[in-house]
Amino acid sequence: MDVFAEQLRRLRTERGLSLRELAAAVHYGKSYLHELETGRKPATEAVAARLDNALGAGGRLAATLRPATMDDAGSEIEALELARRVAASDVGAETLDRLERAVDAMAMAYATVPPADLLPRVRRHLDYVSTLVDARKTLVQHRRLLVVGGWLSLLRATLHVDLRQSAAAGAYLSAAAEFAGQAAHHEIAAWCLETKAWEALTDGDYRQAVQLSQHAQEVAPRDSSAFIQAIAQEGRAWARLGDRARTRRVLDRVEHLADHRSDPELPEHHYQYDPAKAHAYAATTLAWAGDPAAEVVARHVIAELEAEGARPRRIASAKLDLGLALLAADKPDEAAAAASEAIGSGRIVPSNWWRAREVVAGVQRAGILEARGLREQFEAFLPAEPV
Repeated sequence: MDVFAEQLRRLRTERGLSLRELAAAVHYGKSYLHELETGRKPATEAVAARLDNALGAGGRLAATLRPATMDDAGSEIEALELARRVAASDVGAETLDRLERAVDAMAMAYATVPPADLLPRVRRHLDYVSTLVDARKTLVQHRRLLVVGGWLSLLRATLHVDLRQSAAAGAYLSAAAEFAGQAAHHEIAAWCLETKAWEALTDGDYRQAVQLSQHAQEVAPRDSSAFIQAIAQEGRAWARLGDRARTRRVLDRVEHLADHRSDPELPEHHYQYDPAKAHAYAATTLAWAGDPAAEVVARHVIAELEAEGARPRRIASAKLDLGLALLAADKPDEAAAAASEAIGSGRIVPSNWWRAREVVAGVQRAGILEARGLREQFEAFLPAEPV
Protein backbone atom coordinates (compact mmCIF):
# COMPACT_ATOMS: atom_id res chain seq x y z
CA MET A 1 0.00 0.00 0.00
CA ASP A 2 1.39 3.50 -0.79
CA VAL A 3 2.14 6.16 1.81
CA PHE A 4 -0.94 8.27 1.03
CA ALA A 5 -3.27 5.26 1.35
CA GLU A 6 -1.76 4.20 4.68
CA GLN A 7 -1.90 7.73 6.07
CA LEU A 8 -5.52 8.26 4.97
CA ARG A 9 -6.70 5.03 6.57
CA ARG A 10 -4.84 5.74 9.81
CA LEU A 11 -6.17 9.30 10.09
CA ARG A 12 -9.76 8.26 9.38
CA THR A 13 -9.56 5.45 11.93
CA GLU A 14 -8.02 7.70 14.58
CA ARG A 15 -10.89 10.16 14.17
CA GLY A 16 -13.47 7.37 14.47
CA LEU A 17 -15.02 8.05 11.07
CA SER A 18 -16.53 5.48 8.75
CA LEU A 19 -15.90 5.71 5.01
CA ARG A 20 -19.51 6.82 4.55
CA GLU A 21 -19.13 9.63 7.12
CA LEU A 22 -15.89 10.86 5.58
CA ALA A 23 -17.42 10.68 2.09
CA ALA A 24 -20.30 12.88 3.23
CA ALA A 25 -17.87 15.39 4.75
CA VAL A 26 -15.75 15.79 1.62
CA HIS A 27 -18.50 15.20 -0.97
CA TYR A 28 -16.75 12.28 -2.66
CA GLY A 29 -18.14 8.82 -3.27
CA LYS A 30 -17.60 6.13 -0.63
CA SER A 31 -16.25 3.74 -3.27
CA TYR A 32 -13.75 6.37 -4.47
CA LEU A 33 -12.43 6.86 -0.92
CA HIS A 34 -12.17 3.09 -0.50
CA GLU A 35 -10.04 2.91 -3.65
CA LEU A 36 -7.83 5.72 -2.31
CA GLU A 37 -7.38 3.86 0.99
CA THR A 38 -6.46 0.62 -0.72
CA GLY A 39 -4.06 2.33 -3.11
CA ARG A 40 -6.08 1.30 -6.17
CA LYS A 41 -6.42 4.91 -7.30
CA PRO A 42 -3.97 7.80 -6.89
CA ALA A 43 -5.01 11.00 -5.17
CA THR A 44 -4.57 14.51 -6.53
CA GLU A 45 -3.36 17.53 -4.58
CA ALA A 46 -6.90 18.93 -4.54
CA VAL A 47 -8.32 15.69 -3.15
CA ALA A 48 -5.56 15.49 -0.52
CA ALA A 49 -6.16 19.10 0.55
CA ARG A 50 -9.89 18.50 1.01
CA LEU A 51 -9.26 15.35 3.04
CA ASP A 52 -6.62 17.15 5.12
CA ASN A 53 -9.17 19.84 5.99
CA ALA A 54 -11.90 17.32 6.86
CA LEU A 55 -9.55 15.23 9.03
CA GLY A 56 -7.68 18.14 10.59
CA ALA A 57 -4.45 16.60 9.36
CA GLY A 58 -2.51 19.82 8.91
CA GLY A 59 -1.39 19.01 5.37
CA ARG A 60 0.05 15.58 6.14
CA LEU A 61 -1.86 13.90 3.31
CA ALA A 62 -0.84 16.53 0.76
CA ALA A 63 2.78 16.12 1.86
CA THR A 64 2.77 12.47 0.79
CA LEU A 65 2.02 13.51 -2.81
CA ARG A 66 4.96 15.80 -3.25
CA PRO A 67 6.94 14.61 -6.29
CA ALA A 68 10.10 12.65 -5.64
CA THR A 69 13.10 14.94 -5.63
CA MET A 70 16.58 13.85 -6.57
CA ASP A 71 17.22 13.20 -2.85
CA ASP A 72 14.05 11.09 -2.57
CA ALA A 73 15.01 9.09 -5.65
CA GLY A 74 18.54 8.71 -4.29
CA SER A 75 17.21 7.27 -1.03
CA GLU A 76 15.12 4.79 -2.99
CA ILE A 77 18.20 3.66 -4.93
CA GLU A 78 20.22 3.37 -1.71
CA ALA A 79 17.55 1.05 -0.30
CA LEU A 80 17.70 -1.09 -3.44
CA GLU A 81 21.47 -1.30 -3.22
CA LEU A 82 21.28 -2.27 0.46
CA ALA A 83 18.81 -5.06 -0.33
CA ARG A 84 21.13 -6.36 -3.04
CA ARG A 85 24.11 -6.45 -0.68
CA VAL A 86 22.16 -8.07 2.15
CA ALA A 87 21.10 -10.84 -0.25
CA ALA A 88 24.82 -11.49 -0.88
CA SER A 89 24.15 -11.60 -4.59
CA ASP A 90 25.09 -9.37 -7.49
CA VAL A 91 21.45 -9.16 -8.59
CA GLY A 92 19.14 -11.02 -6.22
CA ALA A 93 15.43 -11.71 -6.49
CA GLU A 94 14.62 -9.06 -3.87
CA THR A 95 16.44 -6.36 -5.87
CA LEU A 96 14.58 -7.32 -9.04
CA ASP A 97 11.23 -7.51 -7.23
CA ARG A 98 11.70 -4.03 -5.82
CA LEU A 99 12.80 -2.62 -9.16
CA GLU A 100 9.70 -4.07 -10.84
CA ARG A 101 7.46 -2.58 -8.15
CA ALA A 102 9.20 0.77 -8.57
CA VAL A 103 8.55 0.67 -12.33
CA ASP A 104 4.84 0.05 -11.71
CA ALA A 105 4.69 2.87 -9.16
CA MET A 106 6.28 5.34 -11.58
CA ALA A 107 4.01 4.22 -14.44
CA MET A 108 1.03 4.88 -12.17
CA ALA A 109 2.41 8.26 -11.06
CA TYR A 110 2.65 9.30 -14.72
CA ALA A 111 -1.05 10.28 -14.80
CA THR A 112 -0.78 12.81 -11.99
CA VAL A 113 2.85 13.89 -11.51
CA PRO A 114 4.14 16.58 -13.91
CA PRO A 115 6.68 15.06 -16.32
CA ALA A 116 9.50 17.35 -15.20
CA ASP A 117 8.98 16.18 -11.61
CA LEU A 118 8.79 12.47 -12.42
CA LEU A 119 11.80 12.49 -14.75
CA PRO A 120 14.53 12.64 -12.03
CA ARG A 121 13.14 9.55 -10.32
CA VAL A 122 13.01 7.58 -13.56
CA ARG A 123 16.50 8.74 -14.46
CA ARG A 124 18.01 7.58 -11.17
CA HIS A 125 16.42 4.14 -11.43
CA LEU A 126 17.61 3.73 -15.00
CA ASP A 127 21.11 4.74 -13.96
CA TYR A 128 20.98 2.09 -11.24
CA VAL A 129 19.84 -0.58 -13.71
CA SER A 130 22.79 0.29 -15.95
CA THR A 131 25.17 -0.51 -13.07
CA LEU A 132 23.67 -3.99 -12.78
CA VAL A 133 23.68 -4.98 -16.45
CA ASP A 134 27.19 -6.44 -16.30
CA ALA A 135 26.85 -7.92 -12.82
CA ARG A 136 26.85 -11.68 -12.25
CA LYS A 137 23.38 -13.17 -12.54
CA THR A 138 21.43 -16.06 -13.97
CA LEU A 139 19.88 -15.92 -17.41
CA VAL A 140 16.43 -15.50 -15.84
CA GLN A 141 17.66 -12.62 -13.68
CA HIS A 142 19.37 -11.04 -16.69
CA ARG A 143 16.17 -11.08 -18.72
CA ARG A 144 14.15 -9.60 -15.83
CA LEU A 145 16.70 -6.79 -15.57
CA LEU A 146 16.53 -6.16 -19.31
CA VAL A 147 12.74 -5.91 -19.09
CA VAL A 148 12.98 -3.42 -16.22
CA GLY A 149 15.47 -1.40 -18.25
CA GLY A 150 13.13 -1.50 -21.23
CA TRP A 151 10.14 -0.17 -19.28
CA LEU A 152 12.22 2.55 -17.61
CA SER A 153 13.73 3.66 -20.93
CA LEU A 154 10.27 3.71 -22.48
CA LEU A 155 8.81 5.75 -19.63
CA ARG A 156 11.74 8.16 -19.76
CA ALA A 157 11.23 8.58 -23.52
CA THR A 158 7.52 9.24 -22.96
CA LEU A 159 8.32 11.96 -20.43
CA HIS A 160 10.75 13.55 -22.90
CA VAL A 161 8.00 13.48 -25.55
CA ASP A 162 5.65 15.23 -23.12
CA LEU A 163 8.32 17.87 -22.50
CA ARG A 164 8.93 18.29 -26.25
CA GLN A 165 12.54 17.13 -25.91
CA SER A 166 12.66 15.21 -29.16
CA ALA A 167 16.38 14.32 -29.23
CA ALA A 168 16.26 12.78 -25.75
CA ALA A 169 12.97 11.06 -26.56
CA GLY A 170 14.48 9.46 -29.65
CA ALA A 171 17.57 8.31 -27.79
CA TYR A 172 15.60 6.59 -25.03
CA LEU A 173 13.12 5.05 -27.44
CA SER A 174 16.12 3.49 -29.18
CA ALA A 175 17.42 2.28 -25.81
CA ALA A 176 14.02 0.81 -24.94
CA ALA A 177 13.87 -0.96 -28.29
CA GLU A 178 17.36 -2.39 -27.68
CA PHE A 179 16.34 -3.68 -24.24
CA ALA A 180 13.17 -5.16 -25.77
CA GLY A 181 15.14 -6.86 -28.52
CA GLN A 182 17.66 -8.38 -26.10
CA ALA A 183 14.84 -9.62 -23.85
CA ALA A 184 12.59 -10.71 -26.76
CA HIS A 185 9.84 -8.59 -25.16
CA HIS A 186 7.39 -7.82 -27.96
CA GLU A 187 5.07 -5.61 -25.92
CA ILE A 188 7.80 -3.13 -25.01
CA ALA A 189 8.85 -3.10 -28.68
CA ALA A 190 5.26 -2.31 -29.68
CA TRP A 191 4.97 0.45 -27.08
CA CYS A 192 8.11 2.03 -28.56
CA LEU A 193 6.39 2.24 -31.93
CA GLU A 194 3.14 3.48 -30.37
CA THR A 195 5.04 6.23 -28.55
CA LYS A 196 6.73 7.24 -31.79
CA ALA A 197 3.29 7.38 -33.39
CA TRP A 198 2.05 9.71 -30.65
CA GLU A 199 5.08 11.97 -31.12
CA ALA A 200 4.42 12.04 -34.88
CA LEU A 201 0.82 13.05 -34.16
CA THR A 202 1.90 15.94 -31.95
CA ASP A 203 4.36 17.01 -34.66
CA GLY A 204 1.62 17.00 -37.32
CA ASP A 205 3.04 14.07 -39.32
CA TYR A 206 -0.24 12.15 -39.51
CA ARG A 207 0.71 9.72 -42.30
CA GLN A 208 3.78 8.67 -40.33
CA ALA A 209 1.59 8.25 -37.25
CA VAL A 210 -0.70 5.87 -39.17
CA GLN A 211 2.25 3.79 -40.38
CA LEU A 212 3.87 3.59 -36.94
CA SER A 213 0.55 2.67 -35.29
CA GLN A 214 -0.03 -0.12 -37.81
CA HIS A 215 3.54 -1.38 -37.35
CA ALA A 216 2.98 -1.42 -33.58
CA GLN A 217 -0.12 -3.58 -34.10
CA GLU A 218 1.93 -6.04 -36.15
CA VAL A 219 4.55 -6.33 -33.39
CA ALA A 220 2.30 -6.34 -30.31
CA PRO A 221 0.94 -9.54 -28.78
CA ARG A 222 -2.79 -9.66 -29.60
CA ASP A 223 -3.83 -9.81 -25.96
CA SER A 224 -1.60 -6.92 -24.88
CA SER A 225 -2.39 -3.36 -23.88
CA ALA A 226 0.02 -2.13 -26.55
CA PHE A 227 -2.10 -3.73 -29.28
CA ILE A 228 -5.34 -1.95 -28.38
CA GLN A 229 -3.55 1.33 -27.68
CA ALA A 230 -1.87 1.21 -31.09
CA ILE A 231 -5.27 0.77 -32.73
CA ALA A 232 -6.61 3.77 -30.80
CA GLN A 233 -3.59 5.79 -31.93
CA GLU A 234 -4.27 4.87 -35.55
CA GLY A 235 -7.81 6.19 -35.14
CA ARG A 236 -6.51 9.53 -33.91
CA ALA A 237 -4.20 9.78 -36.92
CA TRP A 238 -7.03 9.06 -39.37
CA ALA A 239 -9.12 11.67 -37.57
CA ARG A 240 -6.43 14.31 -38.09
CA LEU A 241 -6.26 13.30 -41.76
CA GLY A 242 -10.01 13.94 -42.03
CA ASP A 243 -10.89 10.36 -42.98
CA ARG A 244 -14.08 9.88 -40.97
CA ALA A 245 -14.90 6.48 -42.45
CA ARG A 246 -11.58 4.95 -41.37
CA THR A 247 -11.80 6.77 -38.06
CA ARG A 248 -15.17 5.21 -37.32
CA ARG A 249 -13.96 1.74 -38.31
CA VAL A 250 -11.00 2.00 -35.97
CA LEU A 251 -13.21 3.27 -33.13
CA ASP A 252 -15.49 0.27 -33.65
CA ARG A 253 -12.45 -2.04 -33.31
CA VAL A 254 -11.37 -0.34 -30.10
CA GLU A 255 -14.89 -0.56 -28.67
CA HIS A 256 -15.11 -4.25 -29.54
CA LEU A 257 -11.76 -5.02 -27.93
CA ALA A 258 -12.57 -2.93 -24.84
CA ASP A 259 -15.90 -4.72 -24.39
CA HIS A 260 -14.11 -8.08 -24.27
CA ARG A 261 -11.26 -6.93 -22.04
CA SER A 262 -11.20 -7.36 -18.27
CA ASP A 263 -10.23 -4.54 -15.95
CA PRO A 264 -6.46 -4.28 -15.41
CA GLU A 265 -4.88 -4.98 -12.05
CA LEU A 266 -3.55 -1.39 -11.96
CA PRO A 267 -6.02 0.81 -13.89
CA GLU A 268 -3.88 3.96 -13.48
CA HIS A 269 -0.80 2.22 -14.92
CA HIS A 270 0.21 4.05 -18.09
CA TYR A 271 1.05 0.79 -19.87
CA GLN A 272 -2.04 -1.17 -18.83
CA TYR A 273 -5.05 -0.40 -21.00
CA ASP A 274 -8.18 0.34 -18.97
CA PRO A 275 -11.45 -0.37 -20.84
CA ALA A 276 -13.04 2.41 -18.81
CA LYS A 277 -10.91 4.87 -20.79
CA ALA A 278 -12.52 3.87 -24.11
CA HIS A 279 -15.00 6.76 -23.93
CA ALA A 280 -12.17 9.23 -23.41
CA TYR A 281 -10.29 7.93 -26.45
CA ALA A 282 -13.50 8.08 -28.49
CA ALA A 283 -14.13 11.68 -27.42
CA THR A 284 -10.62 12.72 -28.47
CA THR A 285 -10.81 10.92 -31.80
CA LEU A 286 -14.27 12.20 -32.71
CA ALA A 287 -13.32 15.76 -31.75
CA TRP A 288 -10.23 15.61 -33.94
CA ALA A 289 -12.35 14.30 -36.80
CA GLY A 290 -14.86 17.15 -36.42
CA ASP A 291 -17.62 14.60 -35.84
CA PRO A 292 -20.90 16.08 -34.47
CA ALA A 293 -21.10 13.24 -31.94
CA ALA A 294 -17.92 14.46 -30.24
CA GLU A 295 -19.64 17.09 -28.08
CA VAL A 296 -21.95 14.61 -26.33
CA VAL A 297 -19.20 12.06 -25.77
CA ALA A 298 -16.73 14.68 -24.49
CA ARG A 299 -19.27 16.09 -22.02
CA HIS A 300 -19.99 12.57 -20.78
CA VAL A 301 -16.27 11.87 -20.28
CA ILE A 302 -15.76 15.12 -18.35
CA ALA A 303 -18.75 14.41 -16.11
CA GLU A 304 -17.40 10.92 -15.31
CA LEU A 305 -13.91 12.21 -14.55
CA GLU A 306 -15.12 15.09 -12.39
CA ALA A 307 -17.41 12.76 -10.44
CA GLU A 308 -14.34 10.71 -9.51
CA GLY A 309 -12.59 13.81 -8.20
CA ALA A 310 -9.28 12.72 -9.71
CA ARG A 311 -7.29 12.62 -12.97
CA PRO A 312 -6.87 16.41 -13.41
CA ARG A 313 -4.59 16.05 -16.43
CA ARG A 314 -7.13 13.89 -18.22
CA ILE A 315 -9.93 16.34 -17.37
CA ALA A 316 -7.91 19.20 -18.88
CA SER A 317 -7.33 17.21 -22.09
CA ALA A 318 -11.02 16.28 -22.27
CA LYS A 319 -11.98 19.95 -22.01
CA LEU A 320 -9.67 20.78 -24.91
CA ASP A 321 -11.38 18.03 -26.91
CA LEU A 322 -14.74 19.52 -25.94
CA GLY A 323 -13.52 22.90 -27.15
CA LEU A 324 -12.66 21.45 -30.56
CA ALA A 325 -16.04 19.72 -30.73
CA LEU A 326 -17.87 22.93 -29.83
CA LEU A 327 -16.03 24.82 -32.55
CA ALA A 328 -17.17 22.19 -35.06
CA ALA A 329 -20.71 22.67 -33.76
CA ASP A 330 -20.43 26.47 -34.26
CA LYS A 331 -20.44 27.26 -30.54
CA PRO A 332 -17.28 29.36 -30.19
CA ASP A 333 -18.33 31.04 -26.93
CA GLU A 334 -18.75 27.66 -25.22
CA ALA A 335 -15.50 26.46 -26.82
CA ALA A 336 -13.70 29.46 -25.31
CA ALA A 337 -15.07 28.64 -21.86
CA ALA A 338 -14.01 24.98 -22.08
CA ALA A 339 -10.52 25.89 -23.29
CA SER A 340 -10.15 28.55 -20.60
CA GLU A 341 -10.89 25.99 -17.88
CA ALA A 342 -8.36 23.56 -19.38
CA ILE A 343 -5.61 26.15 -19.74
CA GLY A 344 -6.25 27.68 -16.32
CA SER A 345 -5.94 24.27 -14.64
CA GLY A 346 -2.20 24.30 -15.26
CA ARG A 347 -2.41 20.59 -16.14
CA ILE A 348 -1.65 20.68 -19.87
CA VAL A 349 1.71 19.07 -20.61
CA PRO A 350 3.91 20.71 -23.29
CA SER A 351 3.16 18.01 -25.89
CA ASN A 352 -0.57 18.86 -25.70
CA TRP A 353 -0.38 22.61 -26.16
CA TRP A 354 -1.01 22.27 -29.88
CA ARG A 355 -4.56 21.20 -28.99
CA ALA A 356 -5.06 24.36 -26.94
CA ARG A 357 -3.55 26.42 -29.76
CA GLU A 358 -6.11 25.04 -32.23
CA VAL A 359 -9.05 25.94 -29.99
CA VAL A 360 -7.68 29.44 -29.39
CA ALA A 361 -7.17 29.96 -33.13
CA GLY A 362 -10.72 28.75 -33.85
CA VAL A 363 -12.20 31.10 -31.25
CA GLN A 364 -10.23 33.99 -32.74
CA ARG A 365 -11.51 33.19 -36.23
CA ALA A 366 -15.05 33.36 -34.88
CA GLY A 367 -14.38 36.95 -33.80
CA ILE A 368 -16.16 36.72 -30.44
CA LEU A 369 -15.44 39.00 -27.48
CA GLU A 370 -13.89 36.19 -25.44
CA ALA A 371 -11.14 35.65 -28.03
CA ARG A 372 -8.75 38.28 -26.70
CA GLY A 373 -8.95 37.11 -23.08
CA LEU A 374 -8.45 33.50 -24.12
CA ARG A 375 -5.41 34.40 -26.20
CA GLU A 376 -3.88 36.31 -23.28
CA GLN A 377 -4.51 33.38 -20.94
CA PHE A 378 -2.99 30.97 -23.47
CA GLU A 379 0.18 33.06 -23.78
CA ALA A 380 0.45 33.45 -19.99
CA PHE A 381 0.39 29.70 -19.40
CA LEU A 382 2.30 28.60 -22.52
CA PRO A 383 5.49 26.75 -21.48
CA ALA A 384 8.85 27.86 -22.80
CA GLU A 385 10.15 26.04 -25.86
CA PRO A 386 12.80 23.39 -25.05
CA VAL A 387 16.34 24.39 -25.75
